[in-house]
Amino acid sequence: MRFDSKRTSLLDELSLLAEQHGYIDPDLYAKYDVKRGLRDSDGKGVLVGLTGIGNVYGYDTVDGKPVPVPGKLIYRGYDVEDIIKDVEASEMFGFEQVAYLLLFGELPNASQLDEFDAVLGEYRELPNNFVEDMILKSPSSDIMNKLARSVLVSYSYDPNPEDVSVKNVLLQCVQLIARFPAMVAYGYQAKRRNYDGKSMYLHNPLPNLSTAENFLRMIRADKNYDKLEAELLDLALILHAEHGGGNNSSLTVHVVSSADTDTYSAISAAVGSLKGRRHGGANIKVIEMMQEIKENVQDWSNERELGDYLRKLLRKEAGDRSGLVYGQGHAVYTISDPRATLLREKARGLAEVKGFKDEFELYCLIEKIFPNIFYEEKGSDKRICTNVDFYSGFVYSMLDIPPELFTPIFAISRVAGWAAHRLEEIISGGRIYRPAFKQVGEFRDYVSMKDRN
Repeated sequence: MRFDSKRTSLLDELSLLAEQHGYIDPDLYAKYDVKRGLRDSDGKGVLVGLTGIGNVYGYDTVDGKPVPVPGKLIYRGYDVEDIIKDVEASEMFGFEQVAYLLLFGELPNASQLDEFDAVLGEYRELPNNFVEDMILKSPSSDIMNKLARSVLVSYSYDPNPEDVSVKNVLLQCVQLIARFPAMVAYGYQAKRRNYDGKSMYLHNPLPNLSTAENFLRMIRADKNYDKLEAELLDLALILHAEHGGGNNSSLTVHVVSSADTDTYSAISAAVGSLKGRRHGGANIKVIEMMQEIKENVQDWSNERELGDYLRKLLRKEAGDRSGLVYGQGHAVYTISDPRATLLREKARGLAEVKGFKDEFELYCLIEKIFPNIFYEEKGSDKRICTNVDFYSGFVYSMLDIPPELFTPIFAISRVAGWAAHRLEEIISGGRIYRPAFKQVGEFRDYVSMKDRN
C-alpha cells in the first residue's frame, strides 16, 4: 500500500482506524493492576533487575515510608561528588577515568589511566572511508538518527561482529566510547551542509586530547577552546555517564542484549531511546521554555512576575500548553538532583566570563521559587527539585554549542554506562526479558472475504 497526495483521505481514514484499535481504556490498567511504565501506583520503579554499576538515591525508608533526602549519584560504589572533587583538585579531565571505573569496576591508578587514554586515543579515528561513505553520503536532519545509523553500520567494519565473548564485547565497547565524538561531530557537519546551507569543516580527533577537548575541537571552525570550556563540558560528561539500570536507555541495553544479539544492535537501540523527548531530549524543551520566559517576563529578577508566568505554564495557559515546567521534578530525586547542583555551581563561573550572569540568575530564581508554586497550584506535597536537564542546555548554550547537539553530547557520555550494562547483562543476565501483557480485546468470529462490507 502506497500513500501519497492522491491518497491523503485514505491515510486520514486509516489513521483514525489505527487510533480506534490502539486505544485502551485507562481504567483497565487499574483493574488489572498493571505496572504502567514498570512503575507502581506511587511512581516507584518496579524491581526488575540487579546492577553493580550505578545507583540513584533520592530518599531513605523510615518505618516503611519514604523520607526525602538530598540526592546522591553513585558510580560503582563511589559518590560522584567525591570523584569530581578529586578531578578538580588534580586539575585533570575526568570522563575517561569514569569510563574506566564503569567498565572495570575499579578506579584506575595513574599508569592504568594513561594506558586507557592511549587506547581511546588510538581508536578515536573512524575506520577508513567511514566518514565519506557512511556519514557524508547519507546525512540526516537529526544527529541522533545519524549516530544510531553510524553505530549500526559499524557492524560492517568489524571483522568479528557476532562474537559476544566478554573480551570481544569489551573491545567493541571501548571503540564505540572512543568514536562517538567523531560520529556526532561529522554527523553535525553533514547536517550543516545539507540541511542548513552552511559550510562544513572536518577536523580529525587528536589522540592526546580528552573526549571533551576533542569534541569542542571538532565542532568549531577554528578548532579553538579554552580550559574552562573544556572543563565544564568534561563535568557534564561525567555527570551524564551513568544513572542506574532503570533509566530507559540503559534498560534498553539490557533488554536488547538479553536477546543475545550483537553489540552494535544493542547500543544503537539505546541511542534511539535516548533521542526521545521524555529522556535525553528534555534539555532542548528547557531551552525552548526558557526562551519564552525571557520574552514574556520583563523583569527577570521580579519573583512575583516570574512566578505568575510559571503558574501560567502549570495551568496550560502558556508555553506549549503541556502543563509542564521542563527541568523541574524527577522520578527519584526529591530534595535535590546532585547533577544539577554540581553543574549549576560550575556554570556560575562560565556565566560570569561569557556575559550570561543575568540569565544565570534567572535560572537560579526559577529553581528557588518553583517548589512552592508547584505546591500552591497542585496542592501536592510531593517534593519537586530542579533536575540536570534544567542547567545542561544552558551550559551548552554558553559553550556556543547548537541545540541539535545537546542530546548527542548526552550519548557521547552515556555510552560509557551503556557499555558497562551491556557487559553486565552478558556476564550475569542469562534470561531474555519477557514481561507479561494482558490481552483485553474481545474474541471475534472470523469473517471471510466474500462476507465483508
